[in-house]
Amino acid sequence: MKRNYNILMLILLLAFASCSFTAKSFEDSDKDKLLVQLVSYVLEEGHFDPKDINDDFSSNVFNDYMTQIDPYKRYFYESDIEVFEAYKNEIDNQVLEYDLAFFNLTYDKLLVRIDEAKAIYKDILETPFDFSKEEDYDADYENKGYVKSKKEMKERWRKQLKFSAIANYHDLISEQEREIKDNKDYVVKSDAEIEVEAREMTLKLMDDLYDFIQDRERQELVSVYINTIAREFDPHTYYFAPKAKEDFDVQMSGKYEGIGARLQKKGQNITIIELISGGSAWRQNKLEAGDIILKVRQEDEEEAVSVVGMRTDDAVKYIKGPKGTNVILTLKKVDGTIEDLSIPRDVIELEETYAKSSVVKKNDKTFGVINLPGFYADAEDYNKRNAASDIKKEIERLKAEGMEGLVLDLRGNGGGFLKTVVDMAGLFIKEGPIVQVRTTGEPASVYRDRDRSIVWDGPLVVLVDEFSASASEILAAAMQDYKRGIVIGSKQTFGKGTVQTFIDLNRFVRNNTNGDLGALKYTIQKYYRINGGSVQLEGVKSDVVVPDRYSYIDIGEKNQDNPLPWDQIDSAKYTLWDSYFDYDTTISKSKERMANSDQLKLIDENARWIKKIRDENLYSLNYNDYKKKLELNEEEAKRFDKISDYKTNLTFNSLPYELKLMENDTILKSRRERWHTNLSKDVYVEEALNVLSDLKMSYSIKKVASTIKE
Repeated sequence: MKRNYNILMLILLLAFASCSFTAKSFEDSDKDKLLVQLVSYVLEEGHFDPKDINDDFSSNVFNDYMTQIDPYKRYFYESDIEVFEAYKNEIDNQVLEYDLAFFNLTYDKLLVRIDEAKAIYKDILETPFDFSKEEDYDADYENKGYVKSKKEMKERWRKQLKFSAIANYHDLISEQEREIKDNKDYVVKSDAEIEVEAREMTLKLMDDLYDFIQDRERQELVSVYINTIAREFDPHTYYFAPKAKEDFDVQMSGKYEGIGARLQKKGQNITIIELISGGSAWRQNKLEAGDIILKVRQEDEEEAVSVVGMRTDDAVKYIKGPKGTNVILTLKKVDGTIEDLSIPRDVIELEETYAKSSVVKKNDKTFGVINLPGFYADAEDYNKRNAASDIKKEIERLKAEGMEGLVLDLRGNGGGFLKTVVDMAGLFIKEGPIVQVRTTGEPASVYRDRDRSIVWDGPLVVLVDEFSASASEILAAAMQDYKRGIVIGSKQTFGKGTVQTFIDLNRFVRNNTNGDLGALKYTIQKYYRINGGSVQLEGVKSDVVVPDRYSYIDIGEKNQDNPLPWDQIDSAKYTLWDSYFDYDTTISKSKERMANSDQLKLIDENARWIKKIRDENLYSLNYNDYKKKLELNEEEAKRFDKISDYKTNLTFNSLPYELKLMENDTILKSRRERWHTNLSKDVYVEEALNVLSDLKMSYSIKKVASTIKE
């Protein structure tokens, strides 16, 4: 497949920018074919490193798609796969011809097999399990073949269900043993009665799962197929159906327009499971967790729509709406009464999405900790709210409290908007390059901080882990390259060195009668450190490496399918941070503390143990053997109880503005108290504060020495 480089304009405004292609318009009454046509066109025209769509590509799509739709090999038979394999080297041709014959074949067969499987599991769970029988359950599906007969299929299902039931059986027996000790009037159940209850629990679990599976529409599986094709290009190229794109936008901006309630389908009912702090429903204080929504009516309509039996996503469409409008819910309240409740819609901000800060005292010094879950921004209006402006506010507030050093916690931060991280890095340096970005066939562009003002010029520590990715890696790498701060965390960060863009697929279609077609996120560029190196695959190496529970588990870009390769370019011109901080001595002292930390030694042992447990695939279905193995694991796990018992003598506090908010917001108060408790038990934060103390001390000593010399 030859690359067409005739792109009229490629403007990277954000990490998710917009691209304009050569003028071309599509029209097709078949939505599925149209989607394949659009996705293949965009990837051919715009992907950073497009694939040749050939027989190898086809074979990879075939294998990956089979794994996607039947990962546990409990639907399809070997005979099904033999029929499907006629298409193994034909999918490439079908993609180029927008033909969905392979998808249609597998989809139709999957529906049949799912119905058969439902009958199988219901039949199996009608018969008691014999937990005295000597047999094993092998959970290594990747290396299992497909079954050849219905007898084999039923046996595969039987062992899976028995494995679920034996876990329930053990929990129920353990619960009964506790009850016997605590309640002298407790009526003891027989093993047979407990076995029945364990099977019923498994049946309920399976019924709930199949309610979800059967709620899935054809279009959702079309999305799975299209994404199998898309991910052959790289792990971050992905098709978003309209609802998925809406959810992603909420995640990236941290807000949406609605009533501020989280819903869950339980049986046939749509149930309120949580009210979002600060939302309109929370402020109104009439809706409760546990209320069941029976009907939804818009304020300008007379007829209500029943949502009983409706998919959660479909019910949400009726409930969400523009700020300033009202929605009327017919509710079955927790107490069983039925009532209509009119709730105003508003802009709902998801507080857990945003930056939060705390102040802490250590050795008579005042330090600040800022946790940043993501590099968020409003895609429609960047200036409304974004992570960079929020971090700036938090730093100013911490400075007002006398902050002498800052910990920026990026652990678990998967990235976000590129402009946001460039702006944020500029808060810590005078000016200069932050990151280099390269498009195929073009020289790298340097993204710079041009604002000479500095919001924080004091000691800085950046905390990272294996899940710190993309924009997190850009910030950590820039601070490291400038010698502006010390990076503490895992051996390396995630290793995502690519930039993606979103493109609205509707823009290509004339006379569209198919409804919203969604969007495609695809890789358009790679980014590089200012020293010229890429974080792709290799991530950012911490200055001080500390073990965590994921140290021996395969996490990161290098463990994804089809990642782009590592490479490097020329360094940008930049000047190291001019300060009196003694980074080398501080890092050396931190490494020495880490090497002598009993807590970290225990965490490392725990990480090795977790790896061993995760690698186990064979489980006994004999209860005595199953119980012995659990008891052995529990005994081994007791060695690691001290990890959660660990506590520092540090006390973390919210800033004055938050304390005022907490007077009327008990949810915010409880969340902050939980966060502060976790911080006080966090050995990584403790070490970050030690490093800040050392940096502060080295700054004072070197500055005094410099003054004397002058």
